[in-house]
Amino acid sequence: MTRIVYVNGEYLPEDQAKISVFDRGFLFADGVYEVTSVLDGQLIDFEGHSKRLERSLGELDMVSPVTMEDLLGIHRELVHRNDVTEGMIYLQITRGADADRDFVFPDPETVPSSIVLFTQSKNLADSPAAKVGMKVISIEDIRWGRRDIKTVQLLYPSIGKMMAKKAGKDDAWMVEDGFVTEGTSNNAYIVKDGKIITRHLGNEILHGITRATVLRFAREAQMEVEERSFTIDEAKTADEAFITSASTFVMPVVEIDGVALGDGTPGPVASRLREIYLDESRKVAV
Repeated sequence: MTRIVYVNGEYLPEDQAKISVFDRGFLFADGVYEVTSVLDGQLIDFEGHSKRLERSLGELDMVSPVTMEDLLGIHRELVHRNDVTEGMIYLQITRGADADRDFVFPDPETVPSSIVLFTQSKNLADSPAAKVGMKVISIEDIRWGRRDIKTVQLLYPSIGKMMAKKAGKDDAWMVEDGFVTEGTSNNAYIVKDGKIITRHLGNEILHGITRATVLRFAREAQMEVEERSFTIDEAKTADEAFITSASTFVMPVVEIDGVALGDGTPGPVASRLREIYLDESRKVAV
């Protein structure tokens, strides 16, 4: 079956989809994005993703080409047309395509934003990685300062993932001024004496939608949560660690810079949180 994608108001076979060479997403990475997971054919945390999308657009003075209500309908239509039972929907909005390349923003009244969505079928709930855990390396964080805006400027995170791959590991945790900010595409956590520790919100990290949901579930389960910075050295002495993201949910981390955490297998806190997240998120999926 040919995958159907959505481009600027049209549902098209992926091999017929086109974007202008003058689109600012292509020329300047002038755009924002979201990824929403699909479980059992339903959308996980859609409201959180749509609200963050609106915030990202507002921070960059961009205009959405569709309403959030229409966006929900587009997501559901793509799930239906592509028969997605489990996987993800990628959404990208850029500042559009002006008549020529120019650093100056075009007038949104005359140059509409561009919007693209496509599906990716993938095994998420029963991911083999969740059973063995991830191994990460630490790298310097040299990204721009507004990481709270979910932009398509993902070159350095991509480089970080390649650095991890070359080292024979799964991902990288980025470090700035001695403290862990986040993973290349996820929020980072450690667990010490049963306490969940993760960096506080600020411009330095993405305000993860899965992060917010997982921390709420953790507190409801009477788990202790502390939002503060932590170092790589502190992480290496933790009892366990994990990451969260829309595509991994809660994923255990079993090794940091070659140092095994605990007995080198997924810890009980991460495993329990993953179980809670999957169970509770399915109940409220749309």
